Amino acid sequence: MFAVIKTGGRQYRVVPDDVLEIGKIAGDVGTIVQLGEVLLVGGDSPLLGAPTVAGATVAAEVLQHKRGPKVISFKKRRRKNSRRKRGYRDEITVLRVTEILTNDNKPTIGPRPKREKPPVAAPVDDEAPRAAKKAPAKKAVAKKAAARPRAKPDAKKAAAKKTAAKGKSDKK
Repeated sequence: MFAVIKTGGRQYRVVPDDVLEIGKIAGDVGTIVQLGEVLLVGGDSPLLGAPTVAGATVAAEVLQHKRGPKVISFKKRRRKNSRRKRGYRDEITVLRVTEILTNDNKPTIGPRPKREKPPVAAPVDDEAPRAAKKAPAKKAVAKKAAARPRAKPDAKKAAAKKTAAKGKSDKK
């Protein structure tokens, strides 16, 4: 069985256990909300609404309220030194569809229990608490090497780098 619902100006095709991200709706996390605008209930004998199916609702559990991705609106008027940059993020509610109800029935399935994290046991030390270990001190660099100025290149090497002046060629 499936249903087509309308919420926030959009239409969604849902089946039980679907997870949807829709525009923000009222409801605390973990509660069951009913979405009343059901346009179509499909299955063995489909019911088509005009505009909605009378007595049909979709029950869903609120999983989370969050914000969507950032959307940037940038406007520029060329040669006018005019720019405008604005951004926004949509408010989103994450739902899990639990049931598709007809004939004005009430939801029978409640919210799922949350998983509890297993408690993490702290490691037990047999010894008394130790003082924080310090990193060993670095050995001092030999002062002689640091104090000695750099040696200048030998004059012979500098003379060897010079090249002889090129003479004019006799070719015409």
